[in-house]
Amino acid sequence: MDPVAVIAVAFWAMLPAYVPNNAAVLVGGGRPIDNGRTWRGARVLGDGKTWRGTAAGAIAGIALALVLNAVEPTVSGATGLPLPTFPPIAMVTLPIGAMVGDAAASFLKRRTGRERGAAFPGVDQFDFVLGALLLTALGAFEWFTATFTLPVLLVVLVATPLLHVGTNVIAYRVGLKSEPW
Repeated sequence: MDPVAVIAVAFWAMLPAYVPNNAAVLVGGGRPIDNGRTWRGARVLGDGKTWRGTAAGAIAGIALALVLNAVEPTVSGATGLPLPTFPPIAMVTLPIGAMVGDAAASFLKRRTGRERGAAFPGVDQFDFVLGALLLTALGAFEWFTATFTLPVLLVVLVATPLLHVGTNVIAYRVGLKSEPW
């Protein structure tokens, strides 16, 4: 696969995992998943992980995967790029895995004494990606291995921090986030 195709496949395949956290920020609020519970003196997840935000993020990712499947023949035909379609299980595991990965990072932040919104370099940029990839590898292994080849995974690992920082700075500047990370 040529470099342009590798980049296109990486971005396309990860879109259902990239969108959920952004949707959660836009729609979030409401009752925290941990209901205010603490563990070893710190909140389990914190106020930033809500049922509404998690549900909105998962639904947004699933809806995007459905849209991508619908437009894939047209986009692939027009560009000549070998873009993947998403089997039903991957439509679900990518966004839900992203949300679970993000919640796991919040759990780690609370365990290490970081407050909500505090930077956690490395974890902040890859938590949702690792969750999405792991859950998808478990749920749709054949599709995962055919889609996420080593070059595609490398692009995901390099591009994700850049995209993450860029979208967070934009969200911060328009007032959707209280910190730029």
